[in-house]
Amino acid sequence: MRRVVVTGVGLVISQGVGIDNVWKKIVNGESGIDYITKFDATPFQTKIASEVKEFHPEEIINKKELKKMDIFIHFALVASHIAVKDAGISFTEELKDRTGVVIGTGLGGLESLERYHTILLERGPKKVSPFFIPMLIANEASAQVSIFFGMRGPNTCVVTACATGAHSIGDAYRMIQYGDADIMITGGTEATITPLALAGFNSMKALSTRNEDPKGSSRPFERDRDGFIMGEGAGVLILEELEFAKKRGARIYAELIGYGMSCDAYHLAAPDPDGVGATICMRNALKDASISYDQIDYINAHGTSTPLNDLVETIAIKKVFGDYAYKIPVSSTKSMTGHLLGAAGGVEAVFSVLSIRDGIIPPTINYENPDPECDLDYVPNVAREKDLNIVMSNSFGFGGTNASLVFKKFNG
Repeated sequence: MRRVVVTGVGLVISQGVGIDNVWKKIVNGESGIDYITKFDATPFQTKIASEVKEFHPEEIINKKELKKMDIFIHFALVASHIAVKDAGISFTEELKDRTGVVIGTGLGGLESLERYHTILLERGPKKVSPFFIPMLIANEASAQVSIFFGMRGPNTCVVTACATGAHSIGDAYRMIQYGDADIMITGGTEATITPLALAGFNSMKALSTRNEDPKGSSRPFERDRDGFIMGEGAGVLILEELEFAKKRGARIYAELIGYGMSCDAYHLAAPDPDGVGATICMRNALKDASISYDQIDYINAHGTSTPLNDLVETIAIKKVFGDYAYKIPVSSTKSMTGHLLGAAGGVEAVFSVLSIRDGIIPPTINYENPDPECDLDYVPNVAREKDLNIVMSNSFGFGGTNASLVFKKFNG
């Protein structure tokens, strides 16, 4: 198999747009969660979210073209632009044939769906934009990124709920391994802080209602957690075949060495309470990476801040790692970003490679009261310096779909 490395990253999240400026806030434990400003959330049980506020896509995308896209596509384009620039790639016509895009989303153009449904009811069918369908459908993020850069390699879209971003990266990894491309732009994007999504997740009782304390509302693995916080944005990586990257003198963040998948086959939304699917997934990733469980130095957990999810992930980690589980730092950056759904795996993969680069583990903030059933080392409240060689990133989604990625420090 051809080896695959990470040479560029890009982030659009509530903490900002960029790389190091955003990462610094994550390391410092700064929450991006606050009161919803996109619409009047007064009637809703949950009134808080992790919104992207300082966002200016017109600096990169033509204003005329912007109007033809949903915001989930804007997020993907800007994050991809940042990642490509970070990788320092100059695309020749030949290279465009060998570069592909896999950027997934959980719900696609939900904002456009709600807006044009209202227009249809209030103003009639002729007022619905001819660009409505391309705004809505999930694969348009990958499509628009390809159009923007002129990429003619593989182009697909993964839609696997909260595992989308990680599955996208894993699938792109496989495409390079098998020779379908030399470079892949990959990750996840999501823009679902909308009235309909908020109402739907509230009806499921999936969201935190800690409205009086936005910054403290997301508290993965902590005793008083009461649900996740909706987030939005995008996380994108540039993956390259190792020899190609070395030949062009690329700066390498890390090597992607393992990808595992599984399904709980249990419930449409709840995880298997015994952690069977998550256990299989992590073991598959370790097997694919050809490493033993005791080589993992840090796990960036799925850690959504829901009572059942965090417990099940803890159970699964202990099944995979045995007594060694108590020696592995496990943190959830969702305590700061909220849950970006289809973009979560992309954002957290970026955090994982930056952790390797800087030798620092981001904290799980708002960890005040330990849960006796969640008894691992969750890196409470303060980042921790540690030389990291191998890091695992977990993403588990509705429908019981699971993905784990394994990144390794690149030593030449």
